[in-house]
Amino acid sequence: MAKNLDIPAPKKNKLSLQLDPKVFEKATDEEKRQQDVMAKSTTFFRDGMKKLFHNPLAVISMIILVLVICVMIFAPMIVPYGYSDIISVNGQRDKTAANLAPFEYSQAEQQYMKENNVKLFPHIMGTDELCRDYFIRVVYGTRVSFLVGVFAALMVLIIGSIYGSISGYAGGRVDLIMMRIVDIIYSLPDLLIIILLSVVFKETMDFSKVPLIGKLGTNMVAMFIVFGLLYWVGMARLVRGEILTIKENEYVLAAKSMGASSGSIIRKHILPNCLSVIIITTAQEIPSAIFTESYLSFLGLGVALPMPSLGSLANTARSGMQSYPWKLIFPAAMIVLIVLAFNLIGDALRDAFDPKLRK
Repeated sequence: MAKNLDIPAPKKNKLSLQLDPKVFEKATDEEKRQQDVMAKSTTFFRDGMKKLFHNPLAVISMIILVLVICVMIFAPMIVPYGYSDIISVNGQRDKTAANLAPFEYSQAEQQYMKENNVKLFPHIMGTDELCRDYFIRVVYGTRVSFLVGVFAALMVLIIGSIYGSISGYAGGRVDLIMMRIVDIIYSLPDLLIIILLSVVFKETMDFSKVPLIGKLGTNMVAMFIVFGLLYWVGMARLVRGEILTIKENEYVLAAKSMGASSGSIIRKHILPNCLSVIIITTAQEIPSAIFTESYLSFLGLGVALPMPSLGSLANTARSGMQSYPWKLIFPAAMIVLIVLAFNLIGDALRDAFDPKLRK
């Protein structure tokens, strides 16, 4: 059996072009691990999400939103009060439960607990002037704001992406006509249209039998229609601008030469490259819609009574702001918290996914 012999390397001649083996060193374990990390493949989306989760403000904002969503979902299952239920003791209305401070019980509730040796569920945020639990009304008001924000963002995403894609890809006269329509829509006052639609719908249509929208009222239907008519134009302009640049790339020309249809090119090659703009704009549209709903409800153009909204709760609390300041603080703080969290997430998404801002 042959033996392995440790044969020394031949000595290098000074005039030879042969590399000297002595100048090479074996890689350390740390260098090998770095090479393995560098060799891992990544994608644009994965790299952007990694940068997003390295942003502490974005992570804190996402945690806050998750907690708010959990409260919206599970609080009505735990709290025994309804948003329109008037507090009663032994089946009779408790007139002493009006405008209670947070975690305060009325006289009738204190007497009932003392006589029956039981503990009633506390009023976490007190009660309003009609003896209704304020915490559950704030929870339902937050639900309405989230519904409006998500619904408006979806409408902006769908309508704006499709409209901007067609306009940017078609170009020429089609693009000119479609962009002039966008300019006209930009000039329409959204508040005036909401008021006009609300008046028209109240006189001509009845939405009370619609399962979800009927509880929100005619004003909210008008608001949703205005979101669908007016709020998508910003998304359409951004997507069009991106597509005007992307459609000149070689891979789009290659897809055309292979006989791909215009719809297929837009869906498979162009829109995926606009994903960063679409994600960022959609995330920033949610707080804008929530704030719009809040100030419209503050003006009395929001949800129908007795369904609460954060804006309508703040509007109702104005009259007793000096005597009961917490009734204004709670809904206002919830609006600020949600809008600020979404804005911070939108800014973080822009920093993570916008190629111009990447280092």
